[in-house]
Amino acid sequence: MLFSPYCAAVNRETHEEVAIKKIINAFNNKIDAKRTLREIKLLHHMDHENNRDLGCFSMVLYFIYSSFMLHVIAIKDIIRPPKKENFNDVCIVYDLMDTDLHRIIHSDQELTDDHCLYFLCQLLWGLKYAHSANVLHRDLKPSNLFLNENCELKIGDFGLARTTSETDFMTEYVVTRWYRAPELLLNCSEYTAAVDIWSVGCILGEIITREPLFPGKDYVHQLRLITEMYRADGGPKSRRLQNPSSRCLLRLLLGSADDCSLEFLRSDDVRRYVKQLPRYPKRQFSA
Repeated sequence: MLFSPYCAAVNRETHEEVAIKKIINAFNNKIDAKRTLREIKLLHHMDHENNRDLGCFSMVLYFIYSSFMLHVIAIKDIIRPPKKENFNDVCIVYDLMDTDLHRIIHSDQELTDDHCLYFLCQLLWGLKYAHSANVLHRDLKPSNLFLNENCELKIGDFGLARTTSETDFMTEYVVTRWYRAPELLLNCSEYTAAVDIWSVGCILGEIITREPLFPGKDYVHQLRLITEMYRADGGPKSRRLQNPSSRCLLRLLLGSADDCSLEFLRSDDVRRYVKQLPRYPKRQFSA
């Protein structure tokens, strides 16, 4: 496996603070080497795709996408070895961030509604930037979302990302289980950017409730949690999450919410908005 610690450093020429990720013996394992190459390739690919000439709209689009681009970790440099013969480790220079969302969620730091909204907006902006370049992240989770002291969020770790134009088989083993979409759990050979959006929903739920929505022990257990946690009759299977907000949020994610399910929303405007959404009746699925 890759051993990739980050360390803080200062660029001697620009005096800019950066983070350096050192991948030791990067070429010993073929899969790990491909992941490293993929991350470098896709981050450069996104920068190229979102800044190509688009005629009279290019200037407007440049400003739009440059704001989205701020929410994706950028590769600043790759430190090359003095000789090819000594090229065993890969050192990648990134933006320096202070912490990640996983640490914030599971700390004593208070998270207000404004925090939740700000984190969500930045996550979606960064994801919009990636998806606009036809890149699926496929491994979104709180520990891959980096933050600085100003609560600015950047999406990182594109080692499992891929372009939607690639034709190789899309494996389901591409995202941490707790944030994995059902189509990945069911081993679908093709999927869309919706797999990232599912992960966003799971992350949002974890920000609000301070606990994972679907902490599955294996992929079968993961599917069971998703299907059994939501029951219209509010039976005991829907109460495995001890936090009432978690159960209410789960109902919002998996179907139309009733008035009782909206009680945990503190904003009257948000409740009114959700109530105005089209309602979908419960459906029974069978083979």
